[in-house]
Amino acid sequence: MTDPIQLTADLIRCPSVTPEEGGALVLLESVLSGAGFDCTRVDRGGISNLFARWGDKGHPRSFGFNGHTDVVPVGDEAAWTMPPFGAEVKDGVMYGRGTTDMKSGVAAFAAAAMEFVQDTPPDGAVILAITGDEEADALHGTTALLDYMESASENMSVCLVGEPTCPNEMGEMMKIGRRGSMTAWFTVTGVQGHSAYPHRAKNPLPAIARLMDRLASHELDTGSDHFDASTLAVVSIDTGNTATNVIPAQCSGAVNIRFNDLHSGESLSAWLKAEARTVAEAFDVEVDVKIKISGESFLTPPGPLSDLVAQAVEAETGVQPDLSTTGGTSDARFIKNHCPVVEFGLVGRTMHQVDECVPVAQIVQLKAIYTRILQDYFA
Repeated sequence: MTDPIQLTADLIRCPSVTPEEGGALVLLESVLSGAGFDCTRVDRGGISNLFARWGDKGHPRSFGFNGHTDVVPVGDEAAWTMPPFGAEVKDGVMYGRGTTDMKSGVAAFAAAAMEFVQDTPPDGAVILAITGDEEADALHGTTALLDYMESASENMSVCLVGEPTCPNEMGEMMKIGRRGSMTAWFTVTGVQGHSAYPHRAKNPLPAIARLMDRLASHELDTGSDHFDASTLAVVSIDTGNTATNVIPAQCSGAVNIRFNDLHSGESLSAWLKAEARTVAEAFDVEVDVKIKISGESFLTPPGPLSDLVAQAVEAETGVQPDLSTTGGTSDARFIKNHCPVVEFGLVGRTMHQVDECVPVAQIVQLKAIYTRILQDYFA
């Protein structure tokens, strides 16, 4: 049997702060290869990724797990009461960067997969797609793995992403979709002048204030069947002007939008640009708009996959999980173009925090849930 607690600890001791591999994928490749998985490194753009498969290539019945071994920086190391890469256990709790997000999840599904294929070899394939580029730009991580799979005629019939999904209690929530995410930056250019003679200048500040107010005051929607209402947050207004007697020539602002399935990145981009044009004309200034769409909203409708995961979670925890689409983005936004995908993992209260930690009992419980999912899928 593979001990998911020990595997988690071994992974925590690999300092894989994104984009560094830190030895985590080397470790997993060694362990998985020893358990009979065919492993392929899929490195791209300076990012390390690992594809592992047990069973026949291209099998029409294949269950996939996806996760990441890269972690965010530790921040102020002096603020930690435990070594951030020590994986020390105190009072039944393991501490370290990545314990929650999400080396314990990777350890749990790797341990479950290895034990399952050895104990009850299934008629099908089990695939692990593990990336080192989820916490950063995500340009050469899961997308690279999916590109490799397409070129190599590999496939997942369904996929479970092991991100932490439970807010407070183990088993209370799984994700069947995610909101889309996008950021827009606005640069307003007027004419610099003396603040005592405002009529000789074109002040960009009232324009950016009006634009930000128009955007923030607009109700995008009131929600849809499976999603909460979309949100827009003003995240920056800046001039860089330290002089009180100067009207600056330029200022900027930025907004972040988390949107549901009533919108697309394209439709929201068109609205943002139209609002910018309206303000530019009203204030006789120029407004430049730059937009980055990090991901579109998506939904795996409730059905066989979500039922499979929910039943396993309830059987092991006694808790029936809510089917949620809340939270930020995840790599499921890429996988949804390949196959049906859902997410389930640990309680995520300490992720990215100082003294990130996880009760070791939850790691064992998570492995049991993943094992039951595999058993039920291939039954």
